[in-house]
Amino acid sequence: MTSSSFTPRKGRLFIFSSPSGGGKTMLVRRLLASDETLVASISTTTRPPRAQEQEGVDYNFVTEAKFRCLEESGEFLEHARVFGHRYGSRRKVVEDLTSQGLDVLFDIDWQGARSIKNKCKDSTSFFIVPPTEHELRRRLVKRGQDSRSVIDYRMSQAKSEMSHYNEFDYVVVNDDPDEAYETLRGCIDAIRKGRPTYVKDASNLVRSMLEDLD
Repeated sequence: MTSSSFTPRKGRLFIFSSPSGGGKTMLVRRLLASDETLVASISTTTRPPRAQEQEGVDYNFVTEAKFRCLEESGEFLEHARVFGHRYGSRRKVVEDLTSQGLDVLFDIDWQGARSIKNKCKDSTSFFIVPPTEHELRRRLVKRGQDSRSVIDYRMSQAKSEMSHYNEFDYVVVNDDPDEAYETLRGCIDAIRKGRPTYVKDASNLVRSMLEDLD
């Protein structure tokens, strides 16, 4: 077979969600840095950029009007409103990446995860949770991005987000970041090779946290 006739395998979709403060972002960055065939889906959003965020690297920043235009044109594979701002994943960008044999990693909320899971059979979803309600609040305070009122709001939203944990293929507890990373890395490798995967059942922990968040 000549190189010109080689057709790469179609890439898979890996979806990552968590309540704000769950530690997902650092895990996602580490996974991307460790694997050149795993690439990020860069979301389009109407929210203003935060300090150090770069256009086309962290997000594609657009106006509300531009977002509506893209939505009405059917440009999005998924889209949702989160904390008052709109986010979406561009369908054509994702299709171009998977056609090159690249696996695409999504860092999105449960609404977007549900939408992609319903549309794409070649997708696997992970929900990242902290070990306790106390640890979740500690992380939100430590990162120093939000006021106390915003942190309280994010904590209240965490209950709503975590109530959808059973819609995901895997729930991973991010107590030790190194251990969580190795669990995720192992799952991705096994899924790519068609091998069975095992993640410790976190259902009881999540249900306990939901009670604590009441």
